[in-house]
Amino acid sequence: MIPADFNDRLKSEARRLGFDDVGIATAVTPPDYPNFLAWLDAGRHAGMTYMERHAAAREHPDSILAEVRSVVMASVVYGTKPIREPTATEGRSARYAQGADYHDFLWDRLGQLLTWIQHEIPLTRGRAVADTAPLLERDFARLAGLGWIGKNTMLIGRKLGSFTVLGALLLDLDLQPDLPFQLDHCGTCTRCLDACPTDAFVAPYQLDARKCISYWTIEHRGMIPEPMARELHGWAFGCDICQDVCPWNRKSPETRHPELASDERWSMPDLMGWLSADPAQFRRDLKGKAQSRAKRSGLLRNAALILGVRKVEPAIEALSGLLTDPDQTIRESARWALEEIGTAAALEKLERLPLP
Repeated sequence: MIPADFNDRLKSEARRLGFDDVGIATAVTPPDYPNFLAWLDAGRHAGMTYMERHAAAREHPDSILAEVRSVVMASVVYGTKPIREPTATEGRSARYAQGADYHDFLWDRLGQLLTWIQHEIPLTRGRAVADTAPLLERDFARLAGLGWIGKNTMLIGRKLGSFTVLGALLLDLDLQPDLPFQLDHCGTCTRCLDACPTDAFVAPYQLDARKCISYWTIEHRGMIPEPMARELHGWAFGCDICQDVCPWNRKSPETRHPELASDERWSMPDLMGWLSADPAQFRRDLKGKAQSRAKRSGLLRNAALILGVRKVEPAIEALSGLLTDPDQTIRESARWALEEIGTAAALEKLERLPLP
C-alpha cells in the first residue's frame, strides 16, 4: 500500500537531498518519441550514431526497468553566471561543464532517494538514470510538470530557467502522477533562434546537430571540417548562446551546490595552457570533469582552431610544438591554426617541420 501522503513526502525528501524541483510522471511512451524518430530520419543527429542504435529503447522506459510504472523526474540548477568576458587567449565552456561532473552528483542523490523510498515501501524496485540511459528525459520532465520544451529544445522552468540538469528515478510503484506542463511560455520570442551564429535551429523546436557548436566541440571525433572550424566563436567545449539570451534565464538562480559552481579555470580555460600542458597531467586534470567526454584530442583541437581563427601570434610556439604530437587530430589542428595565423613566423614553423 502506498500512503496517501507519499508523493508529498517523497518530494520533500528529494529537495532535502539537494534537488531544486521534482515531479512524477506515469511510465508511458513519451509523446515526442515520433518526433525523435523523424529527427533521426532527417540525419539531424550528425555523427551520434549511438542514438540510432538505441532508438527503439527510447520508446518506453521499460527498456531500462522492465517493471517500471512511474518516473520521478528531478532537476538541479548548475553553474554560476560569468563575471567577465574571456581574453584573446581564453575560451569558453558550457556552464554545465564548469564545475564537477554532474552525473556523479545526480547518481549519488538519486541513489539516496531510492534508499529512502525502499525504507518507506520495502521491496520497491528502482533504477537511477542520469543522461546515460535511453530515456527522453526532457519529455518526461514536461510530463512531470517541471516545465516546457522551449524553441531551443531545452527544458525551461518558470522559476529555474533552463540551466538545469535532469535525473530520473524509475520505479515499479503506481504513484499518482503530477499534471503535465501544458503551456508554452516562449510566445513569439525567437531570441534563441536568432542568436545562434551557425543557424543550427532549422525551425522552432528543431535543432540540427550538424550545425551545432556543442556537437562539433564535444561529440565529433577527428578534425572539424570547414566551415565549422571557423565557426566555434570561442567555444572550447559546448555552447550556451541559446540559453544565455533566453529571457527566462535573466533572473534564474545560480546553483546552491559548491561542486556544481563555475570554476574559472574551466569556464574560461587558458587555451595556450592547454596546448603546452604535459599530456599525462592534462589527462589527470580531466578526471571528474565533463570535458573528459572530448578527451585531450578534442579539447586541444578546439583550442588550436580558436587561436588560429583569432590569429593569436603568441600561440605560434605552442602550436608548432604539437606538429609532432602522436595524435593525428591534434597535429592537423595545429597545422591548420598556423596556416590561419599566416605570419612569416607561423609559416616558417610549417616549412621547418612539415607533417607527412
